[in-house]
Amino acid sequence: MFGFVLELAKNRRSVRRYLSRDIDIERVLYGIRAALEAPSGANRQPWRFVVVKDAEVKARLRQVCEEDERRFYEKVRGELGEWLAKRDFTWEKPFLTEAPYLVAVFAELGKPYAVQSVWLAVGYMLLALEEAGLSSLTYTPPNPGEAGAVLGAPYRFVLQTIVPVGLPGEKKVKEPRMRLKDAVFINIWGRRLDSN
Repeated sequence: MFGFVLELAKNRRSVRRYLSRDIDIERVLYGIRAALEAPSGANRQPWRFVVVKDAEVKARLRQVCEEDERRFYEKVRGELGEWLAKRDFTWEKPFLTEAPYLVAVFAELGKPYAVQSVWLAVGYMLLALEEAGLSSLTYTPPNPGEAGAVLGAPYRFVLQTIVPVGLPGEKKVKEPRMRLKDAVFINIWGRRLDSN
């Protein structure tokens, strides 16, 4: 019988507020172990993970990220600006210091399909963290080079996302999802599932 992974996916939410309560690092590493099982271009496995627990490192990451976030939020307009305002999102990113762990995920430049492969691994990790009873968020810093430098990453590794991991400090309603029949075509674009 199948359905376990689908239920994990349905239950997972992006959480932006975390309890400061510590969690066992093994639960975080479980998520990374799952990520390491993801497929990758030419099996080059172009991912690297930096697990951050240190409060000073988290504070420095937050400072660096919020500097550029402030500039971004000053300029953002249109549909994206409205979407962010409706959800009360601001340049402030408290989850970077609230969550007991941050997992910074890097892609190695020059490897085949490095970015695509790394994001497949992130998907695996998110579902495994959900299975482990932990909340998470994929935060993409506006300045990955500067944020990666805080963590001492070599030049050929580009930060893709920072994933705060912990126990939720908010009740979060899942954003609506597309229906299968609106997202899937059969054989050619435009031929919907229910038109067969």
